[in-house]
Amino acid sequence: MTSETTALVGRRVRSGISHVLLVIVAILFLVPLVYAVSTSLKPADEVFTPTPELFGSEIRWQNYADAFTFAPFGRYFLNSLFVAIVGTLVVVVASSMSAYAFARLKFRGREQLFVLFLGTLMVPQEVLIVPMYWLMQSLGWVDSYWALILPWAFTAFGTFLLRQFFLTVPAELEEAARVDGCGPFGTFLRIMLPLARPAIAVLTVFTFISFWGSFLWPLIIINTVADKGTVPLGLAQFIGQQGTQWNLMMAASVLAMLPTVLLVILLQKHLVRGLLVTGLGGR
Repeated sequence: MTSETTALVGRRVRSGISHVLLVIVAILFLVPLVYAVSTSLKPADEVFTPTPELFGSEIRWQNYADAFTFAPFGRYFLNSLFVAIVGTLVVVVASSMSAYAFARLKFRGREQLFVLFLGTLMVPQEVLIVPMYWLMQSLGWVDSYWALILPWAFTAFGTFLLRQFFLTVPAELEEAARVDGCGPFGTFLRIMLPLARPAIAVLTVFTFISFWGSFLWPLIIINTVADKGTVPLGLAQFIGQQGTQWNLMMAASVLAMLPTVLLVILLQKHLVRGLLVTGLGGR
């Protein structure tokens, strides 16, 4: 057997092992999802059985309708959509503008200010809960949508992500824009933002999921859960003194996953490209 044949066999073996491992990992990720969907379609008395079964004696699509009547889940769903969409828009706008300033505009103390700004990522959210609540109370925003959106809309993660992408853009494009009469803001709108669509897609998905799945802060800041509660708070309503409605909770959980899944599917092309190129800048 020649060295070329040996190398070819080795590559095929490594490729086969890699595919097997990927399939195993995919199955591990799919098992909880399949269990949630299966449980959401079972009658309440068949959720826990001595012998685990994928489906119950009947497939109860009615569980999904019952989930909306058991608690005002439709209201929770609309609240979460509003908070996640508006919060994501604020984060994308603020992060893109600050990232462009840190990456392209020259001013005294830029690097030191960016390091200080980046240092806020090391502060756990739990540490900020008390001062943030005090600030919301001072502004009169307790139990409001603004309190759900604005406190976490100005973080360093999005700025760092987009700054790294802006650093990969050739400086010649900016010079050409200046020759055509564009100022810094025009260059940002017409050159940088269109090029940054893959990185913005990554930031959009991460931010939307963060707002959509947030539980601790809404639990603290929202008093009227039935009116301004979000989906994570709504899921907690299925746990009561009479026991947990597991089939209805799983039905509500499956519905809660749909917006994030649809967002990832819609932005899949830009998301993959953004994950590949974001973070490669270092100029």
